[in-house]
Amino acid sequence: MNIDLSHRRAAGRHRRQQPRHFSAGRLFQADDAVWNRHWQVNVMAGVRLARSYLPGMEAKGWGRFILLGSESAFNIPADMIHYGVSKTADVALARGLAKRMAGTGVTVNSVLPGPTLSEGVAAMLEEERARTGRAIEAVAADFVTTHRPSSIIRRAATVEEVANMVVYVSSPQAAATTGAALRVDGGVIDTLM
Repeated sequence: MNIDLSHRRAAGRHRRQQPRHFSAGRLFQADDAVWNRHWQVNVMAGVRLARSYLPGMEAKGWGRFILLGSESAFNIPADMIHYGVSKTADVALARGLAKRMAGTGVTVNSVLPGPTLSEGVAAMLEEERARTGRAIEAVAADFVTTHRPSSIIRRAATVEEVANMVVYVSSPQAAATTGAALRVDGGVIDTLM
């Protein structure tokens, strides 16, 4: 599999400017700067990457463009509406880009992880882990059952489980998978489609 990383320095500069994580907040206290930060990081970064990479993929007649969304796109958390709205826009962006790239050999999809035991989530849960002495996986499972009670797996996904979906959708085997919102959410989204 060939990966064009010619724009990696520019993407790296943009990534370093992003905040390391987003915290929950009350809707009425989230000012325009908070909303704009979520929009820039979650939506406009995808737009910028699409402008950088999709023309070259189209010219080559092959490519995979993947936006990392969230189950929060469909299960908007009341304490992070700004995050949910921006992730919903990611799904719409991926769908629109997939239509734009129709017939070119380039697929565009969004992957929607649910609660995932990433470094950021582990850091968020560290205080509770240290206080209780429990394994981080157990603390994460409690978090999931409390804050995402619709979870069918009743635990946080692993980073590797999310990566497995990205590997598939990046592969030649995913040629007929495009315009999709692919869930790796542990069953959090309570819909059939």
